[in-house]
Amino acid sequence: MGDVSTAAASAGELKDPRTIARKYQLDLCKRAVEENIIVYLGTGCGKTHIAVLLIYELGHLIRKPSRDVCVFLAPTVPLVLQQAAVIANSTNFKVQSYHGNGKSSRDHEDWEKEMVENEVLVMTPEILLYNLRHCFIKMNSIALLIFDECHHAKTQTRHQYTQIMKEFYTNNIGKPPRIFGMTASPVTGKGGSNKLNYTKCLNSLEELLHAKVCSVDNTELEGVIAFPDMEVYTYSPLTQCNLTVTYNKELDRSKLQSEGILRESLNDFKDSQKKLKSLLRLHENLVFCLQELGSFGALQAARTFLSIDGDDLVQKEVNTTDSSTRFKNQYLNKAISILSSNILNGTHDDSFDLETLEEPFFSNKFVALINVLSGYRIEENMKCIVFVKRITVARAIARVLQYLKCLDFWKCEFLVGCHSGLKNMSRHKMDAIVEKFSSGEVNLLIATSVGEEGLDIQTCCLVVRFDLPETVASFIQSRGRARMTKSKYVVLLERGNHSQEKLLNDYIDGEIIMNGEIDFRTSNDMFEYLEENTYQVNNTGASISTACSVSLLHRYCYNLPKDMYFNPSPAFIYIDDTEGIICRIILPPNAAFRQVDGQSFQSKDEAKRDACLKACMKLHELGALTDFLLPGSGSRKNKVSTTNGSTNNKHEDDLREELHEMLTPTVLKPSKCKLDCLLNLHFYYVQFIPIPADRNYRIFGLFVINPLPTEAEKLEVDLHLARGRIVKAGMRHLGTISFNEEQASSRSLFHTLTHYLFMNVV
Repeated sequence: MGDVSTAAASAGELKDPRTIARKYQLDLCKRAVEENIIVYLGTGCGKTHIAVLLIYELGHLIRKPSRDVCVFLAPTVPLVLQQAAVIANSTNFKVQSYHGNGKSSRDHEDWEKEMVENEVLVMTPEILLYNLRHCFIKMNSIALLIFDECHHAKTQTRHQYTQIMKEFYTNNIGKPPRIFGMTASPVTGKGGSNKLNYTKCLNSLEELLHAKVCSVDNTELEGVIAFPDMEVYTYSPLTQCNLTVTYNKELDRSKLQSEGILRESLNDFKDSQKKLKSLLRLHENLVFCLQELGSFGALQAARTFLSIDGDDLVQKEVNTTDSSTRFKNQYLNKAISILSSNILNGTHDDSFDLETLEEPFFSNKFVALINVLSGYRIEENMKCIVFVKRITVARAIARVLQYLKCLDFWKCEFLVGCHSGLKNMSRHKMDAIVEKFSSGEVNLLIATSVGEEGLDIQTCCLVVRFDLPETVASFIQSRGRARMTKSKYVVLLERGNHSQEKLLNDYIDGEIIMNGEIDFRTSNDMFEYLEENTYQVNNTGASISTACSVSLLHRYCYNLPKDMYFNPSPAFIYIDDTEGIICRIILPPNAAFRQVDGQSFQSKDEAKRDACLKACMKLHELGALTDFLLPGSGSRKNKVSTTNGSTNNKHEDDLREELHEMLTPTVLKPSKCKLDCLLNLHFYYVQFIPIPADRNYRIFGLFVINPLPTEAEKLEVDLHLARGRIVKAGMRHLGTISFNEEQASSRSLFHTLTHYLFMNVV
């Protein structure tokens, strides 16, 4: 759970949000009191205030001592915090926000206390869905359920919004909650102006949320909301000049060299593949920046990957292994050397003028952006946002702009999401940048899609789409950031690129079609729902579906006892069947049972979900999952309560686990033998018998100092391989063998690896 947001007003101060409401907001609120609706209004038109008005009007349902509450759902943590603050500052209700990795409070009593003490619960949809499934919260205790950015609810996906409605709203016993949705675009699909597709999206959204889409005519909004003029700036296509081709070849050569060194230095195949993938992703980002921004932009991108800015970045990969960082840094240093050559004759660290902006140092697309920014007259409180798709490009553009004299009146920062890849931004840094933009300390943001949806970013005089939006929703939301009088919405297009031109026209036409379909539907067609199987516990009401079965099974395995040699996790085997694909699950040896097969499906994903649901059902029947469908009392518990962020020990005696001494088998203990004498080791031949017997395996054995127990020779293990293959494995003692000093030293390296193999086998 996140920070608490409560109404800070004194006891005598009563807040009435109606006093600052516009007429259309009051009209939509009145309709929302009478029926479930989805408010479709552009960014900045006051959708959140309509939600606040609705909470105020239905306050008699949630005001204490009522046991009912209002739940306000927002898809991201920044939105949860932002909306909780808005509600607390606009009303006298007791407001609390919930977010974070804990997903929920520790037990039912904690959530019962939250429901008794608070009236408006603002949370991410993951938390509500988790609590509904395990009956920490019940749908019939929610009087008002609000979906912010409700366009994420789509029948053809398993988004949390979708699952909340599918699994719990229609099956609710008692009076269902009032539903209120908010969106700047009820249609989210990618390009295309197909009327039927837009109609299906609207019909499906209404059917899923059991609500009617409502909007306001633009003529009613013109008096209070400014609409930007859209301009299209074209730039020449990329030309493959000799220097750019040289840069590409040199970067490729450097990448191949780094790959070769990386492959030779790493013995672990999985580890090497992971590091190779990271290196390739880094290389691909630099090449992309070279194409999109030019060599100087790629140079700045390489420098940002080398920089460590403390709180600025969450350095996930830098803090993993030194070898991984070393190889990437070697590649980056080589890339910087390549890209620095021939740039302004070595004077690239000085500020320079517009005359320098040409290929290959700057791409034509980047020059077009700079011309747009330099040609705009800056006045007091003027702000601009430039939208890009990639984090690397956002960071590189922000860094390049520092060097341009022609743009020194723009005070620039970049804004990316908290969970957005290789170098993501901390939430603290993200909030600080938004605050600087609001105060005017920063007047130019280079932002990814995080700046489009929901965040309380101040209105702008200029919005530039450096990259075309990917959906009509993105097109509408980014345009909605330009709401000042005489503001502009600029789109950059490659000259002669007919696919880009068509995509932009599709967005423009699609919005017109969507607005027309709001009032007059031309079809009743809808998208089909994803098929969902559900398992419910009768005496508690807890339930799970195929949508969450995989995560619950992983959670059960995670809570099984483990040590440094053994990490319990399920194994999935896919078997081709005449009717499709069957998923077989092999659970760890210390699980309640070992194997289960699902039904046949056309896709691996659906087969996996079905098998996991079947496994969870069997675990509950065997008592390994409680009647609330959570890991039983024998599993490890997380004793930290997310209600107050502190340890809660009121049931510590009930939850304390039996402790066992950790012992290491004698045969696996480090050798105390000196390597300057002969070393006698016992050799055990590991026999592999494949089923079916259509292949031979290489001879494999183990050398150990002390003989294994006699039971080890009687042990037979079935090794389950891909595609349903099984290999029976057993051991035979073939005597002892003597090693000299050199041979013993070579053996010690292999000896460590056998620890893990042996412990997982036995």
